[in-house]
Amino acid sequence: MSYKKIKPLGDRILVKRSESESSRGGILLPDSAQEKPKQGEVLAMGPGKMDEKGGVTPIDLKVGDQVLFGAFAGTEVEVSDELEYLIMSEEDILAVVN
Repeated sequence: MSYKKIKPLGDRILVKRSESESSRGGILLPDSAQEKPKQGEVLAMGPGKMDEKGGVTPIDLKVGDQVLFGAFAGTEVEVSDELEYLIMSEEDILAVVN
């Protein structure tokens, strides 16, 4: 299954987590001991959050934005054996990296 088949709803955003970097000293750590990056790329997003009057407040991001998010933000979604993505709320995004 491709990530393109995932369509986030409401104010949800699909993010591909950035690749983790190796340590400065060249020490290789197992995946379970490595801290996962808190940066990623926006791949898709929903239309926005519904307000009290039934209108939609659009999301302030666009596809391709590099974003920073909290350590425990989002829900991991495994699309294939090798690729993991995150689905998170717009509120989980801390900043856009230029």
